[in-house]
Amino acid sequence: MPFNFQNARTLLDEFRLNDLFIEELGWSQPSNLRSEDLEVDEQVFQRTRIAEMSNVPIFEIVAADGEIPNADARLAVYKAIAAQFTENLLIFLNGDRTRSLWYWAKREGTKLYPRTVSFVQGEPTDLILSRIGGLYFSEEELKNGYPSVVIIANRLQKSLDVETVTNEFYKKYQLLHLEFVTQYIEGIDHESDRRWYASVILNRLMFVYFLQSKAFIGNDIYNFSQQLEYLQLKLEESKQRGRDRFFSEFLQTLFFEGFAESIRPDPVRALLGQVPYLNGGLFLKHRIEIDYPNIAIADAAFEKVFALFSAYNWNLDDRPDGKANEINPDVLGYIFEKYINQKAFGAYYTRPQITEYLCDRTINKLILDRVNQVSDRQFETIGDLLVKLDARLCRHLIYGDNAILKTLSLLDPACGSGAFLIAAMKTLMPIYSSVIGTIKNSSDYQLTNWLNDVERNHPSLPYFIKKRIITDNLYGVDIMPEASEIAKLRLFLALVSSARTADDLEPLPNIDFNIMAGNSLIGLIRVDENSFDQVKLTQKAKARGLKQDDTEQQLSEVDP
Repeated sequence: MPFNFQNARTLLDEFRLNDLFIEELGWSQPSNLRSEDLEVDEQVFQRTRIAEMSNVPIFEIVAADGEIPNADARLAVYKAIAAQFTENLLIFLNGDRTRSLWYWAKREGTKLYPRTVSFVQGEPTDLILSRIGGLYFSEEELKNGYPSVVIIANRLQKSLDVETVTNEFYKKYQLLHLEFVTQYIEGIDHESDRRWYASVILNRLMFVYFLQSKAFIGNDIYNFSQQLEYLQLKLEESKQRGRDRFFSEFLQTLFFEGFAESIRPDPVRALLGQVPYLNGGLFLKHRIEIDYPNIAIADAAFEKVFALFSAYNWNLDDRPDGKANEINPDVLGYIFEKYINQKAFGAYYTRPQITEYLCDRTINKLILDRVNQVSDRQFETIGDLLVKLDARLCRHLIYGDNAILKTLSLLDPACGSGAFLIAAMKTLMPIYSSVIGTIKNSSDYQLTNWLNDVERNHPSLPYFIKKRIITDNLYGVDIMPEASEIAKLRLFLALVSSARTADDLEPLPNIDFNIMAGNSLIGLIRVDENSFDQVKLTQKAKARGLKQDDTEQQLSEVDP
């Protein structure tokens, strides 16, 4: 039986954690659910074993005062339990079971690196389920007995300390990219432009393949199983109409009149079927397509593309379940990072551990400093802040033009393919989610009205959170135009990954002024002066007194 996300969402939102692990994740019922006291550093905690597997327990931990303990106390509790159970997962809860902090420690020699995920009742469950979904064990996996402690430990690490590396797919992608450049793309004179355009086409196709994997396209002309082969079926239909017409007749129509236009003529609707209007720079004509209007690509190229893509499980949910044949947005991020890793141009692959460390030391610290300036309580870690949120703190963080999260601008001056920007988004997501969860349980009139407006105007809260982060908080510049394009694509993939149904999709935001090609030391590579001067200033910029004609300062103050 596959992991049932809907049931898991319900159990998690109701904080029925024992049922979540036993009924949905396949873990065993412990022999004794009775709570027992645990005294650590003169503090008393109640620990309850809610699930176990192969002597790897999952404990709920509640402090005597009903508050989630700070980082030092959590580490002390972990060490006390690890002395008995080397591998474990701890879930710290407050007294009324509305807030939780999930705690696992990565060990490297004698050093410990705690990994935490916070969850507040009422917040969207997608983020935490994308992590703990990797702890699911199927009936097939358990039919010959319980897995070893090593296997469970690896599953915990993959779920809570994720670095997805898919070398096999990358090598095949690299070969396919080379074949596009040397064999299949015609009508482009320069090899460098052919390489660039091969990336453009493959990037677009991978994006569409994710939509196809969720049956978001073609539901008015195909049944569900056929929707999962939308592009392949469209290729076969094109071949029946004539040879090598798929690129010129179908794909260009799909990109430039389907995804990029909200109003479509009848012939376009008949050709494409139902596809969502996405907007966004991804489906506008590329500079190479303008410079080379007679580009042609043979059908054989797309047969190879779809043969490669169909050999893998394309998972837009972005949850790490350890499958060797799974392609999710994080895997593509790795591929893009490897592809753009051109040391001759000063481009280097930034490992996820580095970006996560940078985010923790910069973004979380910046938010904590700003919160501590306006709050009568002081917080040492972002985890402490999230588990002690109240309406007053939520107001400082998210409500009004001067809110801390709204006015937070994060710039990567050499963003490459967006590794730091993606890490920054993942750093901010649990903060936004915890704030929204707290507001749902709040009686604050203005905050609940604000959230009601958000839910009326946005069908998916996770989608709204990512869209707000991308448009309000993230900025990047890179000297390589192709790298900046990949950064945009990764952000769009991250955004679309939040949609559970086609109805959740909203038009992609215009982030051309968030992510730009240019030289951070000397300025932009190219500027359309008329368009640039007409860009609207953000509320943040207006509050600081900037005028519409303050063009020298508009680069960092534009509203996309």
